[in-house]
Parts: sequence; structure tokens; C-alpha cells
Amino acid sequence: MALKKNGFLPSSAPEELKKVLVAVASGWGDTIEDMEEFHVFPLKGAMTNEVFQINWPTNHGDLHQKVLVRVYGKGVEVFFNRDDEIRTFECMSELGQGPRLLGRFSDGRIEEFIHARTLSVADLRDPEISSLIAAKLREFNNLDMPGPKNVLLWERLRTWLSQTKRFCSPGTAKELGLDGLEEEISILEKELTRGYQEIGFCHNDLQYGNIMMDEETRVITLIDYEYASYNPVAYDLANHFCEMAANYHSETPHILDYSIYPDLEERRRFISAYLASSGNEYSDAEVEQLLSDAEKYTLANHLFWGLWGIISGHVNKIDFNYLEYARQRFQQYWLTKPLLLGS
Repeated sequence: MALKKNGFLPSSAPEELKKVLVAVASGWGDTIEDMEEFHVFPLKGAMTNEVFQINWPTNHGDLHQKVLVRVYGKGVEVFFNRDDEIRTFECMSELGQGPRLLGRFSDGRIEEFIHARTLSVADLRDPEISSLIAAKLREFNNLDMPGPKNVLLWERLRTWLSQTKRFCSPGTAKELGLDGLEEEISILEKELTRGYQEIGFCHNDLQYGNIMMDEETRVITLIDYEYASYNPVAYDLANHFCEMAANYHSETPHILDYSIYPDLEERRRFISAYLASSGNEYSDAEVEQLLSDAEKYTLANHLFWGLWGIISGHVNKIDFNYLEYARQRFQQYWLTKPLLLGS
């Protein structure tokens, strides 16, 4: 699939994108004389942006160069500040935590192509890989990122709830119980912030598609930092556990299967690996406390992604049943809240 021939990239600035690609190629010593030399492969699984691999022949024989092009989803600026996200991306790159930023165009960017494989849903259940993910998440949470280190979760939930009410019809709002969510957010904030909480730089979207592994070195790389912010680390753990109920590459990617949510021992093993990776001593009590905290934070996670689903259904054109996804997250919230908070 060639760049010039089909205009496959949904960019609002295709000529600008081509110029940036040519500049990137030139910086690596490759001369692009015809746009047909760029070959493009759509990558599946992204739900906020559209992502493509672009290859071109190098000036060194039969070798091909690769980059990743990310075209930003329309309307997603309601979820995060794109300038902040770019700064996070650049900082992560400087810290050696992710791909390098190679170029920017009006509605997207060009990133270094990481020569590692994206994990599958099954990989998350592999004890060895799971332990590697846990250690990498601990390293990520310990990053000292520039800017305020305030918890963003509760402010973001309230902002998204306000946005959601703008998009929903009265009937849908009633069906999903949106009128009562402001009170629910306040209840959760009060209940979940009692006592000591470790705050760290959280990924907040640690699904399998955002985790890559080098098969030879077994090095884990976390990608896509659009939702990253300072939050309780228990929330980041909760998010990862919730994502284990999803398979975004199935015939029905929006359907969640909570029968495969990680059981108690699986969660305990992950948290033990998470704490052990720092090299410090930890107690069984610390494991159990973080295990309990993470499970309670699944409630906030269900509201977070439920609200995200409603808004995405109105602003995003990616083929995904966002509203049904949102319904499932809210259903899981109401189902598990009595078990986790006792009310």
C-alpha cells in the first residue's frame, strides 16, 4: 500500500506529513524521489488515534527503514492536553523509556519504530511476562517527571462527567445513571483516599497493546502516554487488572469478559513482583494492603473508562462500539461496589 496512491492516512495535512517523512528519511541518509517508495501498513488495536507503520527502501541495498505514524483522533483533546502529552512523550524518550519523537505534523507525529512485539491478551497471563510487566510498571511509577505531582484522577473524572452530560440525550443519561455519578465520585474520593497512599507517575492505560517486549532481551517497553499522570499507584495496578478482561483484537473488541479477570492469587503474584522489583524488603502486610487498595480502585477505573466510552462514541470515528463498552464498565461498577465498599 503506497502513500501517494491511495491517501489512506486520514490526515488533514497530507502534504505536510509527506514533507516530514522525507525529512526523516533524509536525516538517515535515504533519498526519497518518489512518494511511491513509502509503503504503509495500518496497525490495529488503537482506540484513541489511528496508527500506521511506514517503510521505505534505504540506500543500503535491500534493507528497509521503518517508522510509526500516529494520526490523532478527532475530538480527543477533550480527554487530555495534547501539548502536555507531547512533553511527556519527549521526556519519556529522553529518559530512555520509550520511542524517540522523529517529527510532527499538524494532526499527528512520527515516532521511532520499536523493534519488539506488541503483547497479546494471552501474554498478560504468562507468569514470567507478567512479572516483567510488574517490574517495568514499578520503574515507570517511580519516574520523576517535570511539573506538578498532584493526583489528577478525581479532577479528570469530574471534568469528563461534565463533558459526558453535554453529549448524552436525557434518555441515555438516565439509562447509564449519569445524574448520580457526581455523588459517586465524591463517595469514592472520600473512601479511597483515607490513610496513606503512594503517589507515582502512572500510565493509566496499561492494556496489552501498550506493552512491547524484545524477544531476545525480554526488555519491556511501555508506550502511549496520552492518559499518563500522577495518581495513586494502586489505581495504575487496578487499571492493568481491569484490562485483563479485554481482547481488543477479537471479533467483538468492545466486549469485556470479567470471568477472566485475574483471580486473587494472580493479582497477589503481580503485586509481589511489583514490590520486589525495587530491591527493597517488603512484608506480606504491604502486599495485602496494596492488593486491597488496587481492588477498590477498580471502581474509579470503571467510571473513568465508562465516561471515556461515552465521550469517545461522540467524538471518535474509529470502528469500535464505545457506548456498549461504557455500559459494561458502569454495570461492573454497580455490581462490584457493594462487595468492595460494603454499600
